[in-house]
Amino acid sequence: MARFRRTERCSGNGPQSPEHGSVPHSGNGPDIQIREDDLTGPAIRAFLRDHLDHMHEITPPESVHALDMDGLRAPGITFWTAWAGPELVGCGALKERDPASGEVKSMRTSPAYRGRGVGSRILEHLIAVAKGRGYRCLYLETGAMPEFAPARALYLRYGFTCCDPFAPYLPDPNSVFMVKRLD
Repeated sequence: MARFRRTERCSGNGPQSPEHGSVPHSGNGPDIQIREDDLTGPAIRAFLRDHLDHMHEITPPESVHALDMDGLRAPGITFWTAWAGPELVGCGALKERDPASGEVKSMRTSPAYRGRGVGSRILEHLIAVAKGRGYRCLYLETGAMPEFAPARALYLRYGFTCCDPFAPYLPDPNSVFMVKRLD
């Protein structure tokens, strides 16, 4: 049975370093290798199936914006997985919105590795790639429910700020929309 509780929204900006509002990786946590992934391996298929199942458990159907496998294979989307040795511990994707901006998609950390820096490493990687592509802005949509509070805190720490919905999204009380300037 699904449970839906909408409460917190975006509030305030987290600590930012002087350069682009980013927070450098501290080197703490597990040794993580981030690899571009073609989404064909059984580990990532199961990981994403769990991700989508979890999103549908905690989010009303009309507010689930997580991409399925076909969506993640669409042109303009690059997908990465994070590994601690042989163990898949996280993933994230970057969708090109236009030549000057991208969108963070499908950020997920394995429950066993939450709070250990995996999400930070993935987000740092996505931000670096976005800067390398010359994007001026990086957008994301995340949930407004309490289950998404750690994700929102992570994004705020890395200099994302709340913004209005951006295309193709519409206003949604179950979503928080964020943007980070990269230039």
